[in-house]
Amino acid sequence: MKNFIYLIFIAFLFVCCKKETKHTVEKKSLTIAEKIANAHGFENWKNVSEITFTFGKNRSWVWQPKTNDVTLTTSKDTISYNRSSIDSMSMKTDRAFINDKFWLLIPFQLIWDEGLTISEAIKTKAPISKTEINKITLTYANEGGYTPGDAYDIYFNDDYIITEWAFRKGNKTKAGLINTFENYQDFNGIKIALNHKKAEGDWSLPFTNVKVILD
Repeated sequence: MKNFIYLIFIAFLFVCCKKETKHTVEKKSLTIAEKIANAHGFENWKNVSEITFTFGKNRSWVWQPKTNDVTLTTSKDTISYNRSSIDSMSMKTDRAFINDKFWLLIPFQLIWDEGLTISEAIKTKAPISKTEINKITLTYANEGGYTPGDAYDIYFNDDYIITEWAFRKGNKTKAGLINTFENYQDFNGIKIALNHKKAEGDWSLPFTNVKVILD
């Protein structure tokens, strides 16, 4: 009787181990886009009810992502609209919002954007730091969106944090803009680069007044 119980116990352990191994094998591996997004706090985005930021010196935004209400404040005007009902009056403002949000949250745009092709990651030399780093290329479809056909080379370190990018309008071979991503700060679990600089000159693009409000 003891031998019979022992055999039953061994069989039970074998079945459990087999199920656990199968579960481990079937677990979905993350894509490069998901790894980059998660490294910047994408898993916390679901709790964000409002984000505010100032792009450069001229445009201040308040965005409530769950309702898609957007407010732009400049030195001349304040404009509010909802992204689910864009008309000819709000389209210009929305174009500016999409541009500024793209700079602010490019790691998340890898997940959000439609009509986007992402290349395999390769090792290469970063254009500004000249260090060996990882690179993927984003290519947007030729139709749809505000900047169809554009391409971005995204440079990121082994922790999947973006350090530089190169913008190529219309997927041209030569980049029209290359700049850094630096001065990362953590806003309630969302990592945002607050400054961008070119290799030459004193050009820089800062983000200020950044706040991330959770539910």
